[in-house]
Amino acid sequence: MLVFEAKLEGTNEQYGKLDEAIRTARFVRNSCLRHWMDNKDIDKYDLSAYCAVLAKEFEFAKNLNSQARQASAERAWSAISRFYDNCKKSKPGKKGYPRFKKEQTHGSVEYKTSGWKLSNDRRYITFSDGFEAGTFKMWGTRDLHFYQLKQIKRVRVVRRADGYYAQFCIDQERIEKREPTAHNVGIDVGLNYFYTDSDGNTVANPRHLRKSEKSLKRLSRQMSKTKKGSKNRAKFRNKLARKHLKVSRQRKDFAVKTARCVVQSNDLVAYEDLKVRNMVRNRHLAKSISDAAWTQFRQWIEYFGKVFGVVTVAVPPHYTSQNCSNCGETVKKALSTRTHTCQHCGHIQDRDYNAARNILELGLRTVGHTGTNASGDIDLYFGEETPQSKSSRGKRKPKQ
Repeated sequence: MLVFEAKLEGTNEQYGKLDEAIRTARFVRNSCLRHWMDNKDIDKYDLSAYCAVLAKEFEFAKNLNSQARQASAERAWSAISRFYDNCKKSKPGKKGYPRFKKEQTHGSVEYKTSGWKLSNDRRYITFSDGFEAGTFKMWGTRDLHFYQLKQIKRVRVVRRADGYYAQFCIDQERIEKREPTAHNVGIDVGLNYFYTDSDGNTVANPRHLRKSEKSLKRLSRQMSKTKKGSKNRAKFRNKLARKHLKVSRQRKDFAVKTARCVVQSNDLVAYEDLKVRNMVRNRHLAKSISDAAWTQFRQWIEYFGKVFGVVTVAVPPHYTSQNCSNCGETVKKALSTRTHTCQHCGHIQDRDYNAARNILELGLRTVGHTGTNASGDIDLYFGEETPQSKSSRGKRKPKQ
């Protein structure tokens, strides 16, 4: 599934119509969630049928496209099913009980195959539901002429601080070819450097939030001095939201480009399976860890690994920084100790470089065991042991 995005250009009146559609979609989603809370034995089909009841009861809900109402009900069921899955898996801590959505700067409404229409040149889109938002011009770098209309499964209208966007969900598998490099790499993410690989190469930590912190604080102070509910406060709130949006886009752009470069340059990429949600509980490092966006970087590595056909392996992070990459002995060290010095073999190396080598070794071990013979007879031969006289496979019955 591919997702293409284009910015919508229209009038203030048209933007107001889109706001009404987004507000109605949120109402349908919250109503379905309340219906589930009152009747816990219902399923997603009951929520879909409840959308028709809402359309009959509320006139503004009827203006929203029927498939858009069903998409809002599917969003509610997605939160409910995720809560059920966490309970079944006995996930420690909070299970993610579904909550109501409130009015926010960002919001969205999702259409399926009806309620919208593209122009012949694929540069204009018209929304034809009861809100009558009209025709918008689309600005973007993606060309929709390469895909048929039946491949566009959903159209999502997203509201952000700097305007409105249309996202097209296209049913198309993305596969790109690359030349094998015969090179494997292990990656250790950090705060001093964004990551250090098993070859000793480092990438600087951009620290997007830290660099923009001064202007963010200034805008926050200016907004706090305005009167609540005034137009001046809304203006500064929009300025602050735009600044946060720029920081998030900078972070995403860096993660995408760095992950693509790593995947294209190697045949195997090993990285740590970090629990970032637990790591941000450290109040001294929480802001720096969130600013580094390790989880986003990992997600893009896994995505590009599927696109380019590169093996990506997540290894357990236990003792990757403590074990010596030369002799394998454990050398305990505090987080402030940035140099690995082994008392057993005398190996001296940068802490992150040593961890990256351990990560690569664990990754190669994991991949090497995925193709192990199921019977175990070959392992016995390699271990210089005599296999059992009775093979693990069943023998054929002799012919009569």
